[in-house]
Parts: sequence; structure tokens; C-alpha cells
Amino acid sequence: MELAQHSSKSRRVSEVTRTVVVRSAPLPRRAFKVFVELEGMYRNMVEQLVLYAVDNGITKFTRLKAEKYREVRSLYPQLPSHYAYTACQDAAERAHSFLRMKKMGRARKPYPEVRGVSIWLDDHLWRAEGLISISIATHRGRIDVSIEPTKHFLRYANRGWRLASEAKFKLDRGERRLVLYLTFRKEMSEYRPKDYITVDVNENAEAVLIDGLVYLLETGLSKVTLGYHYRRKSVQERYDNVYGPGSRPARKVFKRLSNNERALKKEIKWKLAALIVREAVKRQAAIVLERLGKETAKRMIEHIRNPQLRYRISQAAFNGVQQAIEEKAKEYGVPVIYVNPRNTSKVCPIHGTEIIYDGRNRHGVCSKGGETWHRDVVACYNLLLRALGGDGGSAPSRVRALVAVDGGPVPLGPTAAHEPTPIARGAWARWKSLGATSGGGKYEEKRLGTNGNPLSSHKV
Repeated sequence: MELAQHSSKSRRVSEVTRTVVVRSAPLPRRAFKVFVELEGMYRNMVEQLVLYAVDNGITKFTRLKAEKYREVRSLYPQLPSHYAYTACQDAAERAHSFLRMKKMGRARKPYPEVRGVSIWLDDHLWRAEGLISISIATHRGRIDVSIEPTKHFLRYANRGWRLASEAKFKLDRGERRLVLYLTFRKEMSEYRPKDYITVDVNENAEAVLIDGLVYLLETGLSKVTLGYHYRRKSVQERYDNVYGPGSRPARKVFKRLSNNERALKKEIKWKLAALIVREAVKRQAAIVLERLGKETAKRMIEHIRNPQLRYRISQAAFNGVQQAIEEKAKEYGVPVIYVNPRNTSKVCPIHGTEIIYDGRNRHGVCSKGGETWHRDVVACYNLLLRALGGDGGSAPSRVRALVAVDGGPVPLGPTAAHEPTPIARGAWARWKSLGATSGGGKYEEKRLGTNGNPLSSHKV
């Protein structure tokens, strides 16, 4: 297999940013009161700026600052001037988001509500004092705040990442602490790929082609989606009978369930992305993804009548999985190639002819050679062929040779097993790698069920 030869000039250099959340040590009452006063003044500025921006259709920070900076600056002359500057940034972003939602018909109110407030800081308003303390400018002078560094924070601080000039914080009134959002930056250059790993994103499992084998990493996202959907439905029926429709207790439960669902899906996506990227780094390989475009789920459900299936697909987050893989790949300098996904699961990679599916399962038969193919295996190999054929940004212009298996001139020969290797989420979510060794790519796989008990053990 001949891969593209990249010059050093063609390697992309990108700046990667990561936000880390840390908490301060409990503050004295007098110091915390200063931050409470600061939050009140900052909130008032943001509220006025958001109303003005929405009324005048302003979505750019530069225009909002030019028109309103002096006015909001004069409201609180005791505040450092850069708080008016960062309040304009905050308000412009809120107004832009609200006006976009209003244009899409999703805004329920004429103006956005400024509920939670995170105070934006620039390099004039804060500075780091080593790794355990920061200094924040307030209307009462600078206040030194001790922070409690986490392992996550120290990992970035000790691995060549630099703190960015911007930061945010909000108040934890219950414990008299500050919750700080610190941003780390690092420039990463992509390496020259020696191989390819293809990823076919699906609703319940992601098919990954590595070293000639297709692994089906089960995610169970549809079960997560439906599980929380029915829990919300049960809560709504029970609370509506007791408190009436739209009650405050019900909204609090809905918010907690939504946060839990979002957190679980986020954890699954990032663990999956980390596993795939680690395998790519180990092989110095590029990752090949489908070029899905915007609103993928919306296009997929246009002709689906089943309401449950429509809901599942709309919540499947196909683009979210790809974004997680791309973000994690940037962190390690892994090249990501997007190729055209059209008919990747419908064309036989051996003969280039249509695969006929019976509609009852994910297996189909090549209309020319008669091979039985699994849909996800077909998609992975066709993505690889398109990358090798130059459909990706850094792929070679043509294919000179392909891997031969069982005497066939293509990745999988006529007598090879065209089946993926399924791996339950309970297994791969705990792995640091897929366990492939240098001895032919074989490893001992212990499949686990949803309860964590082993189902079988076999050689792959």
C-alpha cells in the first residue's frame, strides 16, 4: 500500500485550546462579598448590552463596543475599565446566539434572559501567580485567590501547554468559592501519515477499520436516549397530576435528567474519540471520516414515519462523534481526512457493483460476485478506498497496490470473513488501546455484557 508523500511545508499547524475547570479555596467573607458586588455590576452591564444588541440586530462585538462601551463604562466608574470591554464580548455572543435561534423559530421570548453569569476576564483583569494562585482585579483592588489544582489541570500545565490570556469565573455561594474556567493553548503540527484508520459513524456503534480488521465499538446511544425520554415522560405524567402542567418541581427534575443524559453521552463520545486517536498515534495513521455536512440527522428522518425512530436518530449526534474525534486528533497532531460518504455501504469494494440487502438485517449480497457483506464492513473499506484514491485532502492521487487477502486483489478476498468484531461498551470504555500486538494483530478479547460480566473469550 503506497501512501502520500508529504513535504514538511504541507503539514498543517493548528492551535489547540482546552478549557479546564478548577475551584478556589474557600474565600473569607469580606473577599467573597467583593466578588458578589462585582457580579451584580457585571450582570447589570450585560443585561443592558444584550437588550440593546437584540433591538438593533447587533451580533458583532466590535460594533457593540463602538456604540455602547463609553455608556456602560460610565455606569460603574469604580470598576476597572476592561470589565466594560469583556461585558461587550459576553453580550455580543449572547445576542448572536439568540438572534440565530429567533431566525430559526426556536426563541420563545422576545428577549433573552441573562440567568447564569460567568464573569469574563482578559489579560488586564487577571494573572497567574504560579500554579496555585491567581490575582483578579476588582473595584476594591486586586484580590489574590488560591486555587485547588486538579490532575486535569496539572496534566496540561506540565506538558507544554500555556495558559491563555482569557479566563472566566462564576460564584459558588454555597461554599464561598470561585469556579474558574482556565484555557490552555498549544500549537500542534500534523505528522506525515503512514497508514489509515477509517471510522463509519452509526447510531448504536462505530465501525473502525484498523490493520485490516473492522471493530464494531458498541455505544448504546439509542438506549441512553430512549431511557431518559421515558423517564422524563413518566415524571411529567406524575408531576402534572400533582402540581399541574409546567410546574416548577417538574422543570427541576427535567433539568437534572437532561444534564445527566448530556454528561453520559459526552463521556461516551470522548472515550471513543480517545481510543481511536490513541490507535492512530500508535500507527502514525490518518483518520478517515465521512463528510456528513450540516443537520445530518434532519436529512435522515425526512422520510421516516415512526416517531420513536425519528426521535432516536435526531438525538444520535453523528456530527458530535466526529467533532470529538477531530478535536482529540488535533491534540495529538493526527491528520483527519473527510471523504464523500455517498453509497459507501451500497457498493461492493471488490467488484464495484451494487450490494443487495433484504431489509431484515445488516447483511447484503454482492450482485456480481455473490459475497455476503456486513454493511459496516463495506462502509469502512469503501471509505479507505476513497481516501487512497484521492478523495481526501491529503490522500494520494491514485492507488498502486492494495492489501491482498486469500489471493484476492482487494482488502478482503472472496473467501475472507466479511464480518466486524463487536466489542461491548463495557469493555472498550475501560481500555487504553484495542490490545493489538505486533504479532499479526491478534489479541485476546473478553466480551462483556451491559452488566459487566464476560460473555465469551476468543481469538480475533
